[in-house]
Amino acid sequence: MKIEHVGLMVQDLEGMRHFYEHYFEGQAGQKYHNPKTNFQSYFLTFSDGARLEIGTKENLKSDDKSVWTGYAHLAISVGSKEKVDELCQRFLEDGFEVKSGPRTTGDGYYEAVILDPEENEIEITI
Repeated sequence: MKIEHVGLMVQDLEGMRHFYEHYFEGQAGQKYHNPKTNFQSYFLTFSDGARLEIGTKENLKSDDKSVWTGYAHLAISVGSKEKVDELCQRFLEDGFEVKSGPRTTGDGYYEAVILDPEENEIEITI
C-alpha cells in the first residue's frame, strides 16, 4: 500500500505549478479542466514517482469552508543536509519566508520549514 498522491487546493494554479516545477523539479502533466464544476488541476510528478495534485476552482477563498484550501504541511526529502541548507538559502534569497531551520528537530529530522507562495508549509528534509 502507498499514498498515491496528495491534493492541494490553491488560489493561483499556474503560479503554484511554476513554484513546484522550479524549486522541486516537479513535472506537470496536462492541465485538467472540468467545465461543469470549473475545477482545474495539474498532477506534478517528482523524480521518485511521488505525485502532488494542485487544483483550483473559480472564486476560491481560503476562509470558504465548503472548499477548503491548504493542508497541514508537505514534507519533501532532498537527500542531504547540504541540499536542505542550499535550498533554504535559495528560498531566502528569492524572498520566501523560512519559518524555521535548518535544524534538527526533537524527533530527529534535519529540516527547514518554508512557506510556498500561498503560505502553505513545506518541510524540506534529508
